[in-house]
Amino acid sequence: MQIHKVAVIGSGVMGSTIAAHLANAGIPSLLLDIVPSKLSAKEEAAGLKMEDRKVRNSIAEGNKVKLLKMNPAPLLVPEFADRIEVGNLSDDLARLNEVDWVIEVVVERLDIKVDLFKKIAAHVRPGTIVTSNTSGISLKAMVEELPESFTRYFLGTHFFNPPRYMKLLEIIPGPNTDPEIITFLSEFGERVLGKGVVLAKDTPNFIANRIGVFGLAVTLQEMLRSGLTVDEVDALTGPVMGRPKSASFRTVDLVGLDTFIHTANTVAVGVPAEKENFTLPEFMQTMLANGWLGDKTKQGFYKKSKGPQGKVIEVLDPHTMTYVPKKSVKFASLDKAKAAGGLTEKIRTLVNGKDLGAEFAWNVLKPVLLYAATISKDIADNISGIDEGMRWGFNWQMGPFEIWDALGVKTIADRVVAEGGTLPPLVEELLAKGNGRFYQKSESGEVSYFEAGKYHKKAVSSYEFSLKQAHKDGKKILGNAGASLIDLGDGVACLEFHSPSNSIGADILTMIHKSLAEVEKNFLGMVIGNQGKNFCVGANLMQILLEAEEENWDDLDYMVRQFQNGTMALKFAKKPVVAAPFGMTLGGGAEVCLHSHAIQASAETYMGLVEVGVGLIPGGGGTKEMAIRAMEGILPGVQVSPDYFFAKRFEIVAMAQVSTSAEKARQLGFLRAHDRYSMNPDHIILDAKARVIDLARNFRPNLPTKYKIGGAGVRATLEIALHGMREGNYISEHDQHIGKKIAFAMTGGDRPAGMLVDEQYLLDLEREAFMSLVGEPKTQDRIRHMLAKGKPLRN
Repeated sequence: MQIHKVAVIGSGVMGSTIAAHLANAGIPSLLLDIVPSKLSAKEEAAGLKMEDRKVRNSIAEGNKVKLLKMNPAPLLVPEFADRIEVGNLSDDLARLNEVDWVIEVVVERLDIKVDLFKKIAAHVRPGTIVTSNTSGISLKAMVEELPESFTRYFLGTHFFNPPRYMKLLEIIPGPNTDPEIITFLSEFGERVLGKGVVLAKDTPNFIANRIGVFGLAVTLQEMLRSGLTVDEVDALTGPVMGRPKSASFRTVDLVGLDTFIHTANTVAVGVPAEKENFTLPEFMQTMLANGWLGDKTKQGFYKKSKGPQGKVIEVLDPHTMTYVPKKSVKFASLDKAKAAGGLTEKIRTLVNGKDLGAEFAWNVLKPVLLYAATISKDIADNISGIDEGMRWGFNWQMGPFEIWDALGVKTIADRVVAEGGTLPPLVEELLAKGNGRFYQKSESGEVSYFEAGKYHKKAVSSYEFSLKQAHKDGKKILGNAGASLIDLGDGVACLEFHSPSNSIGADILTMIHKSLAEVEKNFLGMVIGNQGKNFCVGANLMQILLEAEEENWDDLDYMVRQFQNGTMALKFAKKPVVAAPFGMTLGGGAEVCLHSHAIQASAETYMGLVEVGVGLIPGGGGTKEMAIRAMEGILPGVQVSPDYFFAKRFEIVAMAQVSTSAEKARQLGFLRAHDRYSMNPDHIILDAKARVIDLARNFRPNLPTKYKIGGAGVRATLEIALHGMREGNYISEHDQHIGKKIAFAMTGGDRPAGMLVDEQYLLDLEREAFMSLVGEPKTQDRIRHMLAKGKPLRN
């Protein structure tokens, strides 16, 4: 079974962005919507008629165009929109026989869905997978009049919005779904679409929305009872509680108030016994009537505007329905929790405090923990799926059962009982058997969860590898404070960075050389990867600044040489080296990747040579490498002007351009044609390992090569462009100064155009420019500002 093409029916925000994510994964789609009821004014002016195809496809086409304007972008690169073909439901239903999967994403009305699935069943090939992206309507009710030959391939696939960025994909089997289809689509979702897949039961709002919306409803009710303000609530229900920075009400603004109310009403209607839990305060209906829906209408619980001093953020006072200035939130319990070490201690400190903030935190956390334990068997096959659903769908750092364990199941249970509450049967069963945790972990790292009176081994993806567990299993070959070499098995090692922010310093450079020596003797090749927050944010700026302030120029020069020696050692390694970047891959992190034999990136890789932002030029071989790549791909003997090729690479370095995806990194020249990326970030270590094995079968090390330089003519072109940007006030005087240094190094210094030079010559130019800049006061000011503020200073 394979999926080569998909039809997405319904081109609204959800449908079009699902089509966009399919395009990201290399899957073309047919995006269908209804035919408009009348001509638009623009169509009338153009002389079009209702029977014109352009008119009949206009709804789907218009929504496809909107993809290019959305922020955050749903496509890895705009060009991927070409993988989406549009059509309409009146003319193109017969084309459903071209596809392997049909995804329904139309309005949430049962009668419309029932009618649509009858039409779909009449046109799809036998064995075509058909799914609904509903968030609450019964799957059984949608297709109960259709034959078993259709319903065995029918199920729910609930993508979370926005599909490109939200990891969770809930798969919901229908009453007759073939288990093989569930297994296939689960693997396809994980491997091809990059999702964290959770199996849910056919109940309203499934798993994540059921618990997440319940938690938000409880938060609203407790806010009104306690008298806390919107900004106070968000301060208490954000990162300190293991939730995202958007906390509660900022999340509603992001999702949209209308969507939130609809989701809450789905449970209130679908589960009458819980109607009270999901009944929202009256003021929210007033917000809905006013059109205060959140970010899409530019005001919701928060309202942003411009004042004399710049951006002004106001918050809604639900008692007066007016906006008031956002204030600084102060609770002793909150301050203590923020200062506590680790998330478990933060939550424990917060809910055990003695002030109003602590009381509020406990009164919103307790119901969620009890609710999850009460309904777990109704909504999911096991508690692990619930925790994963909340982590992947709502960006919680810990799911509800993980929080039970972290705070102590008996501790929470005793407090609930002392406060007059009732424990869910699942909790009573766990404690009655003498167990104190919902999860157990063996010495080998295997995790088991409690279900039906005993512990069951949690399934682990065969595509994932835990470096943390590898350390526990004694797989470390060698290491120091900055990096370790880990045995991945099958003759492949992994050089793992684990310095603060994975910044590159002496420890990592030492480990590069030691690791290469070990790999060349005993392994097929090496992966460079880690499982931190980001791959690598660059060199150790603090160390560079301290040396510069002390005017230790010889030491600094030695550091730069060592960095260059390290990246060149990677490039000329005798065994294949594959970099596995993800997230922020900046400065020195990008330079490590540029010198590897191949890259196996995460699709969400934000790569760039950003040294200009701290007043420097790339000094670890990045400037040299971009100069080399400026002329790559031109066939021998073809005479072309090098100006354009150098200008594009120069612009990327001088403007510190950062890719917005791995595919954009390819367009910027950071990834080459043979480099690849994985849609699922959890898979990149083993995907990179497989790439090493593949390269090792017929590996030939790089050999020293000489390259043509651009010379003074190309440099003059680049400097003219810099002058124009300075005159237009697009860059500062110091930016222009740095740009000239980059141009000099990239075009080969004072040597004539077309002359062949080796890489060491280009590295020397790069290092000399770096050293001249690091001693300048404006550059040191930029470094200080970046260290203090985390953003560049344009002085």
